[in-house]
Amino acid sequence: MSREIRLASRPNGIPTAANFTLARTELEPLEDQKVLVRNLFMSVDPYMRGRMNDGKSYVPAFELGKPLDGGAVGEVIESRAKEFKPGDAVTSNFGWREYCIASPKDLHPVSREIQPLSVYLGTLGMTGMTAWVGLNVVEVKAGDVIFVSGAAGAVGNVAGQLAKLRGCRVIGSAGSAEKVKFLREECGFDIAFNYRVGPIAEQLHLAALDGIDVYFDNVGGETLEAALSALRVHGRIIACGGISGYNEEKPRPGPSNLFNIITKRLTMKGLIVRDWLDHQAEFEKEVGGYFKAGKVKHKETVVKGIDKAVGAFIGLFQGQNVGKMVVELA
Repeated sequence: MSREIRLASRPNGIPTAANFTLARTELEPLEDQKVLVRNLFMSVDPYMRGRMNDGKSYVPAFELGKPLDGGAVGEVIESRAKEFKPGDAVTSNFGWREYCIASPKDLHPVSREIQPLSVYLGTLGMTGMTAWVGLNVVEVKAGDVIFVSGAAGAVGNVAGQLAKLRGCRVIGSAGSAEKVKFLREECGFDIAFNYRVGPIAEQLHLAALDGIDVYFDNVGGETLEAALSALRVHGRIIACGGISGYNEEKPRPGPSNLFNIITKRLTMKGLIVRDWLDHQAEFEKEVGGYFKAGKVKHKETVVKGIDKAVGAFIGLFQGQNVGKMVVELA
């Protein structure tokens, strides 16, 4: 038997517990060329909110009455495929459930030598790789002044740390004094500020009197508008996310100062990490090396039990996580 989270109804605005159900399901007997995996940790991520809406997006919508999916790391319990053996650690996209049966092509082997294994959902997983890809798509280099919004989140904190390793001056915004302290003291940001205590544009101007070269956007909205004003000529924007608007029932108006893209000759590039999966080995080698050497820190907020997964997901939109939010299942 395995427990799994299913989508019961499509949310309007911020999701509530009523939009989900926790169900028990009996696994089918293991067939040839299949692998049984017990999930140890599962990921909850802001992008999943968009998949709860009906309609087309860059990823398929979750189906009503069906289990959700998302990143997970687990151990092989039984294998009828030569590629894996019991005890192997693997990542998959079969999260939101305690056990899964998968084909070898849907599993990615990871090393048990790196602990905690949940790091493969964060710094060494898709959120870490998103940060790495973002810096690459606009060629962030030594000497750049980069501003990262949502900087204490799973993507933002890694983006800032990697930018520091490249020789950048790094500025971050976050939503609490605790998160600001984390960015300064643990992640090595040069400056971090709490966007809740004053106008973002004013705080960003004080942090970068001469402007910024790069904006890593995880938030959108007012923060994007502030960054458009702060960017220097030929500045670059990494369009990674827009969590400030994920629960809006109607699209909000765009930045009032978008004309800056023309007058400053700015570049704005969007990214979806799955387009870069052929670079995963390169990412794992570089950032895995930094992690093993202690040059990149992994921060996570851990919630225990699949029955707490929905609350953990909703907590993302209330700022309850520092670093990566994960759910421990075993």
